[in-house]
Amino acid sequence: MNQPSYTQGRQDKPLLAMTIGQALDNTVARFAEREALVVRHQQLRYSWRELADSIDLHARALMALGLKTGDRLGIWAPNCAQWCIAQFATAKIGVILVNINPAYRTSELEYVLRQSACQWLICAGTFKTSDYHAMLGELLPELAHQAPGQLNGERLPDLRGLISLDDAPPGGFLPWATLAGMAEQVAPAEYQQRQQSLQFDQPVNIQYTSGTTGFPKGATLSHYNILNNGYMVGESLGLTEHDRMVIPVPLYHCFGMVMGNLGCITHGT
Repeated sequence: MNQPSYTQGRQDKPLLAMTIGQALDNTVARFAEREALVVRHQQLRYSWRELADSIDLHARALMALGLKTGDRLGIWAPNCAQWCIAQFATAKIGVILVNINPAYRTSELEYVLRQSACQWLICAGTFKTSDYHAMLGELLPELAHQAPGQLNGERLPDLRGLISLDDAPPGGFLPWATLAGMAEQVAPAEYQQRQQSLQFDQPVNIQYTSGTTGFPKGATLSHYNILNNGYMVGESLGLTEHDRMVIPVPLYHCFGMVMGNLGCITHGT
């Protein structure tokens, strides 16, 4: 006689009842001077303290752009330090990060931006054969004549502004290099109040399916969901603050972003 099957994960470790920002702050407090992030192709290295300082600065800058709890910010770029900083900066202010496949063409990008109602988008300049600026210019012919943050596009009515990882992007884009300078518009106390207002069961991320049998579907995930996913993967691997993890897979996918980045911050890896 067939019996229904049932399985459950390990029960000896309680789940983390905290936001991603709180988990990051705990790790920074414990391992501030240990190395946290190495991005070899950019020749960048951050200690936990240095990474946290950059995250806090950019989080305040994103608040200065007007992003509120529950707003959506997309990121359309290959792996880089800015990807990691954006991931944790958005989590710290309750903004939902929308992961966008850097291989997307114009029609796919338009679908995801409209479907998720992104208010801001961070993008690379170029990658392999993709010219991200040109594709966005095709979608938004109004872009060149509008100031960053004041976008009013017919095809993407929710999108208010674009942040480019290039140092000198075309008109209409806000350069990432100047973003941190906007942090001074938001007082540290206001930033702290925003963080304290967040709950671990609030949404923090939208991941899209591959769309092989239809349009991609966006899965909305909470702090509690993906933080504990990364934590339990790290526990299964036996990660500690003395280990290093190489993440060669794309960060836009849950493998890199959740099992990699979040597995590392919950273990100081």
